[in-house]
Amino acid sequence: MWGFLKRPIVVTADINLSLVALTGMGLLSRLWRLTYPRAVVFDEVYYGQYISFYMKRIFFLDDSGPPFGHMVLALGGYLGGFDGNFLWNRIGAEYSSNVPVWSLRLLPALAGALSVPMAYQIVLELHFSHCAAMGAALLMLIENALITQSRLMLLESVLIFFNLLAVLSYLKFFNCQKHSPFSLSWWFWLTLTGVACSCAVGIKYMGVFTYVLMLAVAAVHAWHLIGDQTLSNVCVFCHLLARAVALLVIPVVLYLLFFYIHLILLFRSGPHDQIMSSAFQASLEGGLARITQGQPLEVAFGSQVTLRNVFGKPVPCWLHSHQETYPMIYENGRGSSHQQQVTCYPFKDVNNWWIVKDPGRHQLVVSSPPRPVRHGDMVQLVHGMTTRSLNTHDVAAPLSPHSQEVSCYIDYNISMPAQNLWRLEIVNRGSDTDVWKTILSEVRFVHVNTSAVLKLSGAHLPDWGYRQLEIVGEKLSRGYHESMVWNVEEHRYGASQEQRERERELHSPAQVDVSRNLSFMARFLELQWRMLALRSDDSEHKYSSSPLEWVTLDTNIAYWLHPRTSAQIHLLGNIVIWISGSLALAIYSLLSSWYLLRRRRNVHDLPQDAWLRWVLAGALCAGGWAVNYLPFFLMEKTLFLYHYLPALTFQILLLPVVLQHISDHLCRYGGRRDSGWTRQQPSAGQPMCSKHMGCSEPHPFHVTLTSSWPLRGMGEVQKRCPDEALQEPRGKSHG
Repeated sequence: MWGFLKRPIVVTADINLSLVALTGMGLLSRLWRLTYPRAVVFDEVYYGQYISFYMKRIFFLDDSGPPFGHMVLALGGYLGGFDGNFLWNRIGAEYSSNVPVWSLRLLPALAGALSVPMAYQIVLELHFSHCAAMGAALLMLIENALITQSRLMLLESVLIFFNLLAVLSYLKFFNCQKHSPFSLSWWFWLTLTGVACSCAVGIKYMGVFTYVLMLAVAAVHAWHLIGDQTLSNVCVFCHLLARAVALLVIPVVLYLLFFYIHLILLFRSGPHDQIMSSAFQASLEGGLARITQGQPLEVAFGSQVTLRNVFGKPVPCWLHSHQETYPMIYENGRGSSHQQQVTCYPFKDVNNWWIVKDPGRHQLVVSSPPRPVRHGDMVQLVHGMTTRSLNTHDVAAPLSPHSQEVSCYIDYNISMPAQNLWRLEIVNRGSDTDVWKTILSEVRFVHVNTSAVLKLSGAHLPDWGYRQLEIVGEKLSRGYHESMVWNVEEHRYGASQEQRERERELHSPAQVDVSRNLSFMARFLELQWRMLALRSDDSEHKYSSSPLEWVTLDTNIAYWLHPRTSAQIHLLGNIVIWISGSLALAIYSLLSSWYLLRRRRNVHDLPQDAWLRWVLAGALCAGGWAVNYLPFFLMEKTLFLYHYLPALTFQILLLPVVLQHISDHLCRYGGRRDSGWTRQQPSAGQPMCSKHMGCSEPHPFHVTLTSSWPLRGMGEVQKRCPDEALQEPRGKSHG
C-alpha cells in the first residue's frame, strides 16, 4: 500500500521557450517606463473622470459602450489606492502625487503585452508552422500603434485582448472537438469563448463585431456537425445545446452582470442624473432622492406637482410658465393669442409647479380623505404662481405652425373662451382604473375640445421666450411619441387656499414617506436604452479621420506634447506592416476566388486538409478584419485612427498565413509537396530533431523539466519533435 513512497515521484512539463520569450518581450515593451509621461494623454482625460466617479461611487452615463471597460480601468485605480480626487479637465495636465499613474495604466499594458503570445498561439492552432506563428507575434510586438495605445489608460488594447482570446479559445475548442468532445478541456475552451465574447462587447460596442463573427463560424461548424451521420441524434442535440449555452446564454448573463455591478457600485447621484427618468434618479442616493423623499405616492385633486417630459431631448425639462405673454405679432407677421407663455424649462424653478384641479370644484387644496386622480379623469392644470389654467386652442404655435399654441388662459375680452379641460391618460397603466402615481406613472394630457396632446416640440423660443423650449398641442393623428409623455417628479398635497400661503407652501417639504425602489431589470433597460439613444457631440475633431485614410495610414493623432521640451507622443502605425497587411488581404481574396473557380471546375489545387485550413484562417483573419473595419463606413460619428486597431490585429495574423501558403503551395520549386505541406530543407546552422534526422520541420524550442521527490531532480534541455510529442503523452507521471 505504501510502496509508492519507495520511489521518487517524477513530474514532466513542456515549456515553450519561444512563447516565454515572446511574453517577456511583450511585457518589456509595454511596461518599461510606463509612468512616462506623468501627464494626461489624449483620451485619458475622458476615461479618467469616469474612474474618479467609480472611486466616489457617483453615477454616470457614457454612450461609448457598456461599463465593463470602465470597470477594468477603475480596478487599476482601486489597486493603486486612487481616491478619485483629480480634476480631469485638460490634456497635458500634470498628474498630482495622489494619482497612481503606473497602476492606472497597468491593465491596458498587460492586455497589450499578452496579445503578443496569443497571436503566436492562434496561428499555431490554425495548424500553420512555428515560423508563421513567430512572424505574427513579432509583428504584433513591434507595431508602433499597438505599443502606443497599450501603454496608456485607454480601452483599445483591452478590447483587442478579448477579441484574440475569443478566437484562440474557439480554435482550441474546435481542435478538441476532433479527438475529445465533451472533455473537461473541451468545456473549458467553449465556455471561455463565450466569456471572452461577452467581455469584448462589455468593453465597447465594437466588440459585437467579433462576437457576431464567432457566432457565424460556430454556426457553420454546427451545420456540418448536424450532417455527420456517425453521430446519433442525441449526441448532435447535446452538441448544439452546449454551444447555445456557452455562446448565447453565458454572454447574456455576463452582460447583465456587468451592469448589475456597475449599478451596485454607483449608488450616488451625480452630474449625469438628469438624462435619466425621475424614477431612476429617485433610486440614487442624494440628488432627486433627497428632494422627493417623503412625497405622497398617489396624485390627488388639489395636488401640487412638477411635470417632467419623459423624452428629455434636446435637454431634460419641466412644464413651465411665467407672467410674460406671447408677442401680439411674430417676426413673420403671424398673430398670437397674446396669452401667458407656456414653455419647457431645463432647470428646477418655482414656476414649474402646477395644481391638479377638479373641473367641478373651485378648491385648490386636497380634500380629506384625498381623491386620487385615475386614468381617463378630466383635470385642469393651474399654474401655481399665477393661478392661470393651462389652455390650448386653434391658434398656431410660435415655431410650429402645424401645431396649436399652448398658453395659460387670460381673459382679454376678445371672444376667445377658455379651453382648459384635459383628459389624463396613463401610458404605462396596468388597467383602466389605475391611479396616477408620483414618478412611476407616465401620462399624456389630451385636450378635450380639440383632441390635441400636450407635447414638447424641442425648438428653442426667441429672446422674448428666454430661449426656453416650445410646448405645443399636437394632434393625435400624428402618432405616439415620448415627447408627448410626462411624469410627476416633485409632489405634495396642497393645503392652503390663499395664494400667498400657497406660494410659501411650494417651498416647504412634504410629510408622507413612500418607498419606490426600481428593480434591477427596470434600471438596466432604461440605462441600456439611454446609452443607445444618447448622441454625443459629433462635431469635427482636429484629428478625426475617415476609414479610407486608415488603410493607407494617411492620418495620425498627436496624443501629447511636452510644454517645455517639445517631446511628443503620436499614434502612428508602422507603414511597412500596414501596407503588407493590406497586400496580404488582397492576395488572400484573389487566391481564394481563384481556388473557388477552379474547384467549381473540379480542379483541386489544394489537398482537402490544406483547403479547410486555408478557409478557416481566412474566415477568422480576413473575416475579423472585415467585420471590425467595414461597419465604420456606415457610422455617423467622429472617427479616429485608433478605431482601426482591432481590424489591424486580424490583418497582422493573416500576413504570415498568406506568406506560408505561398511558400508551401505556390513556390513548388522550394521543396516537395506532402499532403498539402511543403517541407523545406533546413538552412545552414538550423537545428534539426536529434532523434528524427529525417524530419526537417522547424520546431520551437522546449524545455523538459523533470523533478523528483524526495530531494532529487534533474533538468534537461532538448529539441522536441511534434512526432515524438504525439507518441509520448504530456504531463505523464512516472513512478
